[in-house]
Amino acid sequence: MDKKTATRNLDDIITRVEGARLRVSEHHIVKVIGISKYSSSDDVATLYEAGQRAFGENKVQDLREKSEKLDELPIEWHFVGRLQKNKINNLIDLNPALVQSIDSLELAQEFNKKLEARNKKINALLQINSAKEDTKAGVMPEEAVSTYKEILDTCPNLKLKGVMNIGAHVEDEKIIKESFKSTKKIFDELVPLGAKYCSMGMSSDYELAIACGSNMIRVGSTLFKD
Repeated sequence: MDKKTATRNLDDIITRVEGARLRVSEHHIVKVIGISKYSSSDDVATLYEAGQRAFGENKVQDLREKSEKLDELPIEWHFVGRLQKNKINNLIDLNPALVQSIDSLELAQEFNKKLEARNKKINALLQINSAKEDTKAGVMPEEAVSTYKEILDTCPNLKLKGVMNIGAHVEDEKIIKESFKSTKKIFDELVPLGAKYCSMGMSSDYELAIACGSNMIRVGSTLFKD
């Protein structure tokens, strides 16, 4: 990807995000995370030069490789994939700005135990399976608030900053919208407990997610297209 293409892609997304957020409120701020899992370190660097600052990876090894290769750039790295327990220490070593995929109380407690052993803290989001799909990870919506509170109480080194979901994997926009609205309702309940981020929306549905209250989106193919 050349600089001209990167700038065009980023400008297009920013224009669409601006339109969507302003329909919610002029005070509504949306953070864009560039999902680089299918892209090269060079493409990440090119997009950084174009103005994109936060990027996400869904595999610990890929995050390690790209963050090391681009170490001279002050990139804000996010981990967005399903995390295996045997990879927790490796992820802690990389110290991402935000781990978006804490998908169970059990994972949170194991993560916290390893953080305590290293005297470290990491920011994280609780992943909610608001579409209740068997193929997706995350806590069920009806258990989300109680799970969030239990993590706050039992995992002091894992600093919860909000929630994340993946929209329903269907064509029906109404169903996708309902999955977003379900997560936003949970987020609103958690704001008094310090929740800051409601991470909803990817390349195919981020405008709908913003309309439902998302303040963080994760875009890959539309940002990295040639």
